[in-house]
Amino acid sequence: MKRALPRHIVMFAFEHANVLDITGPMQLFSAVNDELPTPGYHLTLAAHKSGPFKTSSGLQLVATAAYADIPAKPDTLIVSGGDGTEAAMADKALLAALTKNAPPARRVASVCTGAFILARAGLLKHKRATTHWASAALLAKHFPQTQVEPDAIFINDGKIWTSAGVTAGMDLALALIRADFGDEMALTIARRHVLFMMRPGGQSQFSAHLAPEAWPQTRLAPLLRWIPENISADLDIATLAARANMSERTFARLFARETGHTPAHYVETVRLDCARRLLTGSGHSITIIAARSGFGSEERMRRVFQRHLKISPTDFRQRFRSEGDTP
Repeated sequence: MKRALPRHIVMFAFEHANVLDITGPMQLFSAVNDELPTPGYHLTLAAHKSGPFKTSSGLQLVATAAYADIPAKPDTLIVSGGDGTEAAMADKALLAALTKNAPPARRVASVCTGAFILARAGLLKHKRATTHWASAALLAKHFPQTQVEPDAIFINDGKIWTSAGVTAGMDLALALIRADFGDEMALTIARRHVLFMMRPGGQSQFSAHLAPEAWPQTRLAPLLRWIPENISADLDIATLAARANMSERTFARLFARETGHTPAHYVETVRLDCARRLLTGSGHSITIIAARSGFGSEERMRRVFQRHLKISPTDFRQRFRSEGDTP
């Protein structure tokens, strides 16, 4: 059943939260409203009490609601991070608000060290999660029932979304916007805010060139590092299985277990990531980019772009390359 608009998003903040953890995602959600005839989102900034509070930068923001006054059944809860995270983890009103509102909410998310607050509220138990790279080991140590993945940009596990530090909160917001309003809206908002790299959607929760480091201790880690370095080669399952010194059946089963993807889907995602970087960061022709990314032909690359991003490579380049790039 389609959820009625506007979707209510509540951003939980606190004294000495990181200002970009809050304003980055909120700005992107607000921009969606500018693109629609009627608002797609209703935004609430909540703190211990309504009124002004100081962020870690010294700037003050104004909370429109107290934790205890969140309207019933919000669509999405997001918890910010920042220097004040440790104190916020001890705020009984904040934890109570999360405990009360998380079950009926459609999604619950965190930015940066906000993952610690979700974990303290019991929302990351038996979940995959990420946080700022500098805090990932600490999150894993204090919350051993959470599977911490330190190299992920953002992770979606069920209704729980977590993201890495600061600007990764904007990647997370774009993913939520994409889930709500589709690829075209996410691309429009990214372009408007000069966010050149769109992260893969659906199951692809990592920027592909970071994906090998997400599984550093797995049997396939060397192969996952090798794939992006040889992306223009023939990377069919027979080739990959032979390089891993396994039968194709064993390799396919292990690959799915360790990465969550089929070999073909993973390779296609890495090739898509490579092509996007070449489209926005080089002056190569579409034909050359298709070859260097391993697609082989412009038509095959175009079909992959349409399937994943609902846009052609040419249109993607026009939207996302900087004004100073030469053709």
